[in-house]
Amino acid sequence: MACICDICKKGELSGNNVSHSNRHVKRSWKPNIQKVKAVVDGEVKSVNVCTRCLRSGKVTRAI
Repeated sequence: MACICDICKKGELSGNNVSHSNRHVKRSWKPNIQKVKAVVDGEVKSVNVCTRCLRSGKVTRAI
């Protein structure tokens, strides 16, 4: 499953772990993506949505 929200296009971010001795090691932050059945343009579709979009009501879940 792709780590990209279909609504807001939020994706993976990269950066560094920085230790106390100031060593840098690459790491990544992934968004919390859920596969949800949602109503899109009047049809029920399975979409990948981040939890921020689910919580804010940008997506209406199909029942």
